[in-house]
Amino acid sequence: MTKIADLFIRSEHADLLKKLNAWDIAYHQNDAPIVDDATYDEAKSRILEIEAEYPELAKGGFSEHVGAAVSSNFKSYPHTVPMLSISDVFNETEVANWFDKLESSDLFVELKVDGLSFAARYEKGVFVRGLTRGSGIMGEDITANLKTIPDIPKRLTGDFPDVIEVRGEVYMARSDFISLNETSDKKFANPRNAAAGSLRQLNPAITASRKLSAFGYTYGDLSNRDWKKQSEYFEKLESWGFKTTKQWAKKAFSVQDVQDIYNDVMLHRDEIPFDIDGLVIKVDSVAIQEKMGSRANSPRWEIAYKFPAARGITKLNDITIQVGRTGVLTPVAELEPINIGGVLVSRATLHNADEIARLNVKIGDKVIVQRAGDVIPQIIGVAEADKNALPFVFPDVCPVCGGAVVQENGAVARRCVNSLACSAQICGELEHFVSKHAFDIDGFGEKQIELFVTLGWIKQAADIFTLIENHGDEIRSMEGFGDKSVTNLQNAVERARNVDLYRLIYAIGIPDVGEVTAKILAKEFKSLFVLRATSEERLKQIDGIGDIMAHEIVSFFADEHSMRALDELLKHINIKNPEDIVIQNSLLSGKRVVLTGTLSKYTRDEAKEILERMGAKPQSSVSAKTDIVIAGESAGSKLTEAERLGITVWSESDFDKAVNQG
Repeated sequence: MTKIADLFIRSEHADLLKKLNAWDIAYHQNDAPIVDDATYDEAKSRILEIEAEYPELAKGGFSEHVGAAVSSNFKSYPHTVPMLSISDVFNETEVANWFDKLESSDLFVELKVDGLSFAARYEKGVFVRGLTRGSGIMGEDITANLKTIPDIPKRLTGDFPDVIEVRGEVYMARSDFISLNETSDKKFANPRNAAAGSLRQLNPAITASRKLSAFGYTYGDLSNRDWKKQSEYFEKLESWGFKTTKQWAKKAFSVQDVQDIYNDVMLHRDEIPFDIDGLVIKVDSVAIQEKMGSRANSPRWEIAYKFPAARGITKLNDITIQVGRTGVLTPVAELEPINIGGVLVSRATLHNADEIARLNVKIGDKVIVQRAGDVIPQIIGVAEADKNALPFVFPDVCPVCGGAVVQENGAVARRCVNSLACSAQICGELEHFVSKHAFDIDGFGEKQIELFVTLGWIKQAADIFTLIENHGDEIRSMEGFGDKSVTNLQNAVERARNVDLYRLIYAIGIPDVGEVTAKILAKEFKSLFVLRATSEERLKQIDGIGDIMAHEIVSFFADEHSMRALDELLKHINIKNPEDIVIQNSLLSGKRVVLTGTLSKYTRDEAKEILERMGAKPQSSVSAKTDIVIAGESAGSKLTEAERLGITVWSESDFDKAVNQG
């Protein structure tokens, strides 16, 4: 790996670690998450991947990280036994990979309750201290608050050890959450936030005034143990006075058993009176649990099998229109706020006029909302039509600038034609221009661009490169800015002046040309000026460029306004030598290649970049047209499909040899 690639990886790791720490503080300390679960899980997965490849980064990194540091508002105490988190998996293949490493196939499957973890210490049966998870090493003292929750006994009953730390989850039932939000001045986004916000009160009286519940599910410190299985421990918990999720718990002996339980719980998820976000799968034998041990931040003998997108039903209050950078008008559903999958959803996409017609959705109807991939909410149907509901009439003028709206022959989208003066389009184009895969200019967020466009300081991309020169003093005097932020912005702009050809092609916003197509064009033409002069016929000869895309490219470069803006931009930037992009006549030139599994020497992005430099065509899925599949560790269904189709399969060693020869 090159020193440059090494620096990029380390920089990415530092950035991810900073973000995840901030997100953990917002979630665990402030009870106010600032990103959705999918965004967090993606960042978490990536940083763990990096730390697996760079073990030195794992020391003090996220691999050793649990929860968030304790808040200074609470007294803190060390956990006698570290309170670890649980590794997440998201599909049957990942469950199978974990299952294959187990020393026992006797499993116990529990619900993963979406609440706040606690540890309650009992000495001689008397509750003496309660802690939050905190950092996993130190916890916040919430003893007084836990004592207000009826489900946490102040004194154990039955036969119990002299010392036992019961660990579990404080949660709020959905019905209690709804009642709280109806009567409280503060509105909570979901039951988890309500439970956490109620439990982490400095005044226990506030905690007592809110109806919290709790389950016990595991243990920490203890003086002696007379149970041999997790399932037996549930019986012990109930004999001591705790509630458990035993009525929903199941035994499993195979991956298929786990998947059957998963499917059944998903089917009846809405019937469970509290929020869950997955299953917890454990080796049932405590002796084998202890033998398998733990990693730095999670046990090896258990995993959390997370659920996908959740659905909900709510009222459609209105339909508004958003105008994108290409002028496309997108209808947006304005919803009665509803908690879906742990997030308060108030808006959802309706895509276009055809989709509204297909769904037959009207303003006032009760609609089914789904968080697609747990990220973008969308309406998937009408649950209950309202007889007084109003049909939506798509506007024939742009709601932003008043320009005419047209629908071209054969197109689904409706578009504002006023591209020169529509502020929504200008802002959208500039946001695309400064984005990560384009010019990647830090400091130009949506709000900053909107501000500078409104002030008339930025009218086109070229103005970004003269902004500080022309308006630096004015910006420094504005609220939210200062010398340091202006200097950082100027430095980011200066770094962006030297740009790869493919990034430039992607950034200028040619319709239908994404990052992959931009790379194809850069490799094929090696010059922006050659590309500008090319014909549709020449473009159609290139693998990956179809008739519509070829027409869009030629039309873009034929547009007088676009070319004036591009020529002005070229006065301020330097295009890097595109000859450096591709190694000519390599073993992989022209080959369609699929990556699967984990490579020990390269991240997925690094391997993809190497393939592109060697003239290969990376693909995301295996088909009969695939030439080579490069299989790393834990390769799954893609490898199976390649073997079925008789496609050449390379190991990482084979890939290394090709790279070295290239």
